[in-house]
Amino acid sequence: MNIFGTHNKKEWSELPARKDFEFLSPGDIYLDSACQTLRPQPVLDAMSLYFHEYNACGGRVKYEWGKRVDEAVEKTRALVLKRIGKSEKEYQVAFTLNTTYGLNLLLQQLPQQTYSRMLTSDIEHNSVFLPTTTAANRLAIPRTVLRRNEDGSLAYAETDLTNAIAVVNATSSIDGRSLTNAATFANDLHATSGVLILDGAQSMVGDAPLLRETDFDALCFSSHKTYGPSLGVIVVKKQLLNSLELSFVGGGMVAELTEDSFTLPTNDPAAALEPGLQDFAGIIGLGAALNWLGSYRPEGRSQREQQEKLSRILFEGLSQLPNIHLLNHEPSSTLSFYSDDIDAHRLAIFLSKQNIMARSGYFCCHYYLQNVKKYPPLLRLSVGLHNTEHDVQTTLSVIKKIMKNIK
Repeated sequence: MNIFGTHNKKEWSELPARKDFEFLSPGDIYLDSACQTLRPQPVLDAMSLYFHEYNACGGRVKYEWGKRVDEAVEKTRALVLKRIGKSEKEYQVAFTLNTTYGLNLLLQQLPQQTYSRMLTSDIEHNSVFLPTTTAANRLAIPRTVLRRNEDGSLAYAETDLTNAIAVVNATSSIDGRSLTNAATFANDLHATSGVLILDGAQSMVGDAPLLRETDFDALCFSSHKTYGPSLGVIVVKKQLLNSLELSFVGGGMVAELTEDSFTLPTNDPAAALEPGLQDFAGIIGLGAALNWLGSYRPEGRSQREQQEKLSRILFEGLSQLPNIHLLNHEPSSTLSFYSDDIDAHRLAIFLSKQNIMARSGYFCCHYYLQNVKKYPPLLRLSVGLHNTEHDVQTTLSVIKKIMKNIK
C-alpha cells in the first residue's frame, strides 16, 4: 500500500527549473550535499570542453593544447587561494584524489623527531580519525582526542599544544558546527611551535570566511563537496611542504635524476605532492565550480540567505515532530536526527520511494556517534545550492506522513 498517494506529475511539471541544474528531474529531491554536491551545468560544460577541444597532458608538452591545460591549472590554483584569502608567496596548492588522500599524504610524510604529540577532536570524520592514529604510531608520539563544544569550538589547554601537530575539521559533517575558535587555536599552536592541519571538506562553500581568517599550515578539501568533480586539494604552507620526508614519489616530480637520487623541480614546489599524471579535467572543473560559486544566486537570493532560509524551515519543522531527536541546537544546512519510532535506515528507504535522497547511518563519524554518544543510526538532511523551498517543505510533509502512519 502506498501511504503517500500518487505523485502529481502535472504539479512537478509546473515547478520552475532550477537554474544551472535544469538536468534534474522536477520530482527528485537530493538532500545529501554533505556527501557530495551536485555539479552545475557550467562545471559539466567546462569539463566537456576540455575533452572535446584540448584533451592533453599538462606540465609535459610544448604544443598548444598542453599550454592551454597549464594555463587552466594555474588559474584553478589561483582561484583556490583567492577563495580562502591566502597568498601564493606563502602557500602552495596541490591536487590529489580527495580529502582523505590529502590528509594521509601529509601525515604519513611528516618528519620524524619533530613533533611531540598529535591532537585531534572527538567529532572527526574517519578521514581524520584513522590517519592521525596511524601517523602518531609511526612517529611514536602520543595522540590526544580533544572535546568539541556545542558551538563547535575546540576545548584545549595551552599545555596541550606544545610542539603539537593538530588535525581537526573546520566544519562538522554531523551537524555543520564550525570550529569557531579556529583563528585563536592556530595562533596558540604557532606560539608553542605547533602546526595546524584543517579538514576543510565541508567548509569551502559556507565557511570560507572562517578559512580566510585562520592562519592554518595546511588545508585539505574535496572538490566534490564544492560543486566540482571528484578531486582532492591540498593548500599547504611552503615551510611545512619543504619539511616533509617524501616517500610517495613518481612521475612528474623530477628535475634531475641519478641512479640513486633525484631532485624536485624548484619552479614547481607543489610537485612534491603530485606524483603521476593529474586529473586535468577535474582540475578544470574545479576552477569552473569556484567561478560559479563566486556569482551564483539561488532563487534570486544570496547563497547565505538561501541556505539560512531553507535550514531554518527544516530545523523548525523537525523540531515540532514528536519523538524526533535533533543533534543540532540551531539551524544548519546539515541536520542529523533519530526517531524513537522508526529506524533511520528504514526511514531513508521510505524517503527514497518518494524520490527524496538522504543519508542514514553514522556518516563515517563512528567514534563520536557510535562509541561516545552511543546513538542509534541517524538520518542526515544536508541542503545544497540546488535545493528550493519546495524541496524542504515536501520533505517535511513526507516525514510527517511517515511518522503518522508507522504508529
